[in-house]
Amino acid sequence: MTSLSRRAFLGWLAAAVPVAALVRRAHAAAIDDLAASPQAMQALGEAVLPSELGTSGMTAAVLAFQRWIAGYREHAELLHGYGTSKLESSGTTPATKWSAQLDQLDATAMKVGGRRFAELPVARRRELVSAELAAIKADRIPAVGRAPHVALALLAHFYATAEATDLCYESAIGKQTCRPLSASVRKPLPLAASRS
Repeated sequence: MTSLSRRAFLGWLAAAVPVAALVRRAHAAAIDDLAASPQAMQALGEAVLPSELGTSGMTAAVLAFQRWIAGYREHAELLHGYGTSKLESSGTTPATKWSAQLDQLDATAMKVGGRRFAELPVARRRELVSAELAAIKADRIPAVGRAPHVALALLAHFYATAEATDLCYESAIGKQTCRPLSASVRKPLPLAASRS
């Protein structure tokens, strides 16, 4: 009986290892695909990120998102939410789905406009993304790793940053940065004053 259960376990293990290896390969291939066509991701950033960021800010936001994708690890333990002790872990890689969605945006752009997604005017790119997001019917921006669409994931990643908080309030708040207690009573400076 013991050898039979050991055999069953080894059979299960042999079947599970290739699946995990395939998922890792798919994740790596998706990361390579996203990195190989940075203009598509940059074009998406220009369509969905706040225009106040400017070209360099959008590029930085897109690169930070791509680093997040490259660093994604499946089944990593996540921080539990406030007021709950339930531990959660990250799911399967979303990079493969997001890479396919960028390809789909490109295919749709070619079909309706005869040009690649990155070659379309920003207003037209926004229309295409809006049409895809309308089909999803998301009522809020989800956590980055759980975003059903790459555009929502990019937005979720950006809006979790200190820069997004500063931009939203037009003040140098510096979310999640260490400040001395003496500075905690001081009102944050406006962004224009903090940059000069």
